[in-house]
Amino acid sequence: MRMPRDLVGPMRLPFLVLPPACVLLGVGTAAWTHGEINVLHALIVFVGSLAAHISVNALNEYFDFRSGLDFRTQPTPFSGGSGTLPANPEAARSALLTGLVTLGLTTVIGIYFLVVQGLALLPLGLLGLMVIFTYTIWLTRYPLLCLIAPGLGFGTLMVMGTDFVLTGSYSWAAFVASLVPFFLVSNLLLLNQFPDVEADQTVDRRHYPITIGRKASSVIYVAFLLGAYLSIVVGWALGLLPAAALLGLVGLVIAAPTAVGAYRYAQNLERLGPYMGFNVILTVLTPILTAVGLLLAA
Repeated sequence: MRMPRDLVGPMRLPFLVLPPACVLLGVGTAAWTHGEINVLHALIVFVGSLAAHISVNALNEYFDFRSGLDFRTQPTPFSGGSGTLPANPEAARSALLTGLVTLGLTTVIGIYFLVVQGLALLPLGLLGLMVIFTYTIWLTRYPLLCLIAPGLGFGTLMVMGTDFVLTGSYSWAAFVASLVPFFLVSNLLLLNQFPDVEADQTVDRRHYPITIGRKASSVIYVAFLLGAYLSIVVGWALGLLPAAALLGLVGLVIAAPTAVGAYRYAQNLERLGPYMGFNVILTVLTPILTAVGLLLAA
């Protein structure tokens, strides 16, 4: 095995910036609603979020390799996998082991917080584990589930879960804030599916770019983008988020041209490429800016 690339390749390290952004948003809502937070618990949640993301990445690499999908896709900087397993099939077992070990670590951390904060966290934890393990092998066969599962994992579950373990209770502030990454991360995966339509069809995937086409899917993309920023505005208007959380709206500077580009070039994958890059930036930047606003107001 060509270490360390064959070991860390399936982890997709460049994409692991998303969990810190989502955890920070949960820390922000906890600080805004409860003031002082437990820094040690915040760090443990951070480790658990990274483990969860590594797990879903590694399992995705393994199952896509086993199905043969990796040999049919044309990788882009944002889609198509790391290319590690097609280049070295012997690393498949290591990828599977990585996915299972990090899933186990996520589970252990979840059990710790169940003991510390109570069984009310259990529904979020169980749903999160189910999303991680079934995303590639099951959820991708149902368009609606395929669309919302990424946002559910990184938004609703990660943000609200972080807020819960730091405060011991659920809050509407955390729910509204979680809608920001819910819409953005769902969109991230949606747009990244555009280049893979033909390849994904060969392994019976059924996401929206396959079932309704790229152009119609770009309309969903624009609607979800609006949903992310409207969540911030509505949260502030209802008094659930402070005015400082409106800092997240700065992301509109990138989001507006990205929405136009995604719709205009939905059928032109070469021209779509730069907008896929902008999409990654705004997906990470917007939750961070919103979290900074919450922490400033706390």
